[in-house]
Parts: sequence; structure tokens; C-alpha cells
Amino acid sequence: MDDRLQKLNDKAKSLPRSPGVYLMKDDKGRVIYIGKSSSLRERVASYFQAATKLEYKKIGLLGEVVDFDFIETESEVEALLAENRLIKDTQPKYNARLMDDKTYPYLMVTTDEDYPGVYVTREPRSRGVKLYGPFTSVSTLKDAVNHLQKAFKFRTCHLEILESDPKKRFFRPCLLYAINQCTAPCADKVSRQSYDEDIKRLTRFLDGERKGVLRDLEREMTDAAKNLQFEKAAKLRDELKVLQSLGARARKGDQEYWQPEAFIQNPKEAVAALQEVLGLPEPPRIVEGIDIAHLQGGEMVGSLVCFIDGTPFKPQYRRFKIKHGQGNNDYLSIQEVVSRRYREAGSNNELYPDVILIDGGLGQLHAAMDVFKTMDVKPPMVISLAKKEELVYIQAQSAPVKLARNNLALKMLQYVRDEAHRFAQHYHHILRRKSQLEEEVKQGRRPPRKRKPKVIALPTPEASAPDASDVQTNVESSENPNNHPPGGASLQ
Repeated sequence: MDDRLQKLNDKAKSLPRSPGVYLMKDDKGRVIYIGKSSSLRERVASYFQAATKLEYKKIGLLGEVVDFDFIETESEVEALLAENRLIKDTQPKYNARLMDDKTYPYLMVTTDEDYPGVYVTREPRSRGVKLYGPFTSVSTLKDAVNHLQKAFKFRTCHLEILESDPKKRFFRPCLLYAINQCTAPCADKVSRQSYDEDIKRLTRFLDGERKGVLRDLEREMTDAAKNLQFEKAAKLRDELKVLQSLGARARKGDQEYWQPEAFIQNPKEAVAALQEVLGLPEPPRIVEGIDIAHLQGGEMVGSLVCFIDGTPFKPQYRRFKIKHGQGNNDYLSIQEVVSRRYREAGSNNELYPDVILIDGGLGQLHAAMDVFKTMDVKPPMVISLAKKEELVYIQAQSAPVKLARNNLALKMLQYVRDEAHRFAQHYHHILRRKSQLEEEVKQGRRPPRKRKPKVIALPTPEASAPDASDVQTNVESSENPNNHPPGGASLQ
């Protein structure tokens, strides 16, 4: 074990001293732990130091790690978002957080207030907000918010602030205004238009439009200076410096790792955008998404989610336990799910959805289309969404469609894809836990579950107490619910 840890320690010393995410792997290549750090070299090497070995041995982590990978980022904020995304996708066994969606911390931006607020919350509202997350750690998320607040100067208080309130100018702002981290709309220190511009830049930055935000800031700063608006130019200059210090100009190849979850603010507009991209005669009312989840071919499952008018319709969600028995074969698994789900529609016994979305690239789309070709009735539109570059492959089109990151149609497809992925992973982990429990019981490492004994109701007070033969008859009858015991007793 010491030789293994020494080799890992030597490898860790070759890592860069930059922010990033590290992925610990076991002997089968499975990711068992994901973490982030402002300095990859120092953080990863710390796992293999003598002073910290005992701590990690206690939880079993060091006993299983045989290798690690890393993803370098250009800021701690980006590392936080990358860690969040990867943990949700892979669900490592030693990441205790982000396993229960009831405790996820979210970043919430209100949209139904005159002066929107930005909050870290574990109980996000379902309306009038734009959400980002869930994230792995509330403390690190708060640190990221503090950095972003230096640039965009949004409010984090829960005051009710109305634009029409004349008493605002008499209000005394909090300390955040004094340290230049809030523009104090509560005290009428900023116009609603100027505040809205900062919030729009914040949401664009979080949505992945980092280069666009920086470019617009530079242009606005130059225009303000030319028009002798030096105070505005200085404000924009300060925002620009903070964002650049966050490493806002991340490498193009890293975007798929840190991109936040897609949330649709206006489903009607998103559906209309999807209609335009796919060239449909009418806005698609029903969209269904399909995804496959497994671990090296084990506990392979499929999921199907349904969206109506751009919002999830959970009563129509379905899950499939893959039965083909040929291991890690995504194409065959997709074909099985498509066949089982749409065979009635293919026989003209029910209606197809307007759009069917397959999670994957061109190969996954072709696998699904091979099944539809065998059906008498064909679906109106089948597409796939590839994860890395977010390319949209459309049936009967030779070239994929690449949409801008802020395109509402892409956001809509990402929302469906991510929801299908979440639903598939949830079912997959249920089966994994069940199979692990059965294996431990088989190996004698865990006792089998005790069956609850059937409860036999006692006779009513009016009935006479049963004698010994009656009691024996009751016990024997409990094995057969059709046998009614004497003495007025009933089986529960």
C-alpha cells in the first residue's frame, strides 16, 4: 500500500498549481471521489501525506484509490461549477453531499421584483425566480457569490424594495454599500435601469456568456469615456477587472464541464424557438426525452421523461430495466427502450409525441431510427443532443445544428436531456444499492432482512377467550389467509 500511495504522491507533485477538479479512481477505473481546489498540486498531494493518511484510511478512501485524473480551470468559481456538474453526473460513492435533492443548495435570482435579489437557498421557489445549481457545498457557493457580488453589486437582503416608494431616499443602507459590494437600491442610490443592467450581466455570465459579457463591458466603458461619463466608465472598468480576475475567459474546451443546469424562464418562448430550429409547422406541445444509465454495463436502465408546453409532466415519466443482457451496449439499450415505449404508437394505437429527444450523438440517433423504420407509423420528429459540443442531430439531415449557448431552443433541449439523465441515474442507483445489498448478504457481510411477522388480531372482549387448541389453530392459519381462525379472530 505504501508503494502505491508513494507513486500517487509523486504524480500529485507534477500537477499544476492552478484551480481545478480532481477525480479519484479505484482499480476498475471507476470515479469514487471528486473534489476541487484552488491549487491542484497542494490539495491532491495532501491526501498522500503521512499526517493525513490516517484520516482518509478511516473512511476507506485511500484503501481504494489507485489513480486520479484532473481538470484544470482558470478560477475557483469555475472549479466549483465543474465539481458540481461532475458529481451529479457520476455520483461517486465517497461524495456524501449532493446525494439527497432535498438538501441541495441553489443560487436563486428573483425575477418578479423591481430590484431582483440574489440568494443562496436550500428551498428554492418554483415561480418568479431563475435557478442555478444544485451545488455541492453551501459554503463554497457563498464564496463564489461574494466574488460575483464585487463585480455586479447585487443585493442579497430580503427587503421589499419598490421603485415607487418615495421613502427610500431616507433609508440607511447596510455595510455592503459602504464597502462597494452593493449599489443600495434600498436607499435609492441606483436607478432601476442601471440595477437591471447589472442583473442581466450576472445572469448572462452564469448562463455561459462570459466572453459576450466582457466584450459588452469593454464597449460600454469605451462609449461612457467618450461621452465624458467618467463615473459610469469607472464602474464598468471595476466590473471588468473583477470578472477578469475570476478567470472569466476560460478555455473553450472547458465549457461543457462547468455549464450550469438549464432552467427555462419562459417555456412558451422556448417552445417557439424549438419550433423554429426544427422547422415544425406548429409549436411542439409534447416533447419526450430518453436516456440510458449504467456502470460498466451493470444495472443498466433507461428513462423517459415527458414535457408538455415546455414544463415537466411527471405523471408520464417512465423507467425501464434493460433486458437485452449484452452488457455495455448503449445503442442496443436505446433500441430496446424505443421499441418498448413506442410500439403502440407504431401500430397506430396511440399518438406519438411531437418531438422525441435521444441523449447522445449521431450513432444514438441512428440506433433509434432503425427501430422506427420497422414500424408502420413513423414519428413526426426524432433528434439527439450530443453532450460535449451540444450539437443537435435531426432526422433526415446530414449535418448537425450548432446553436448558441444562450439559444432558448438549446436551453429547452438541455432541460429535457438533463431531466432524463437525472431520472435514469436515480433508478440506476436504486438498483445498484439493491444489488450491493444482495451481494453483501450472499457473502455473509450483512444479515438478511427480517420479515415482519403477520399480526393476528385478538378476539373482541365479547368473544370467549380461546383455549390452547384455538391458539394453535390461529398460528397455523396465519400461513393461509383464506383460513379464518375460530374464536372471532381475524387476520390483518
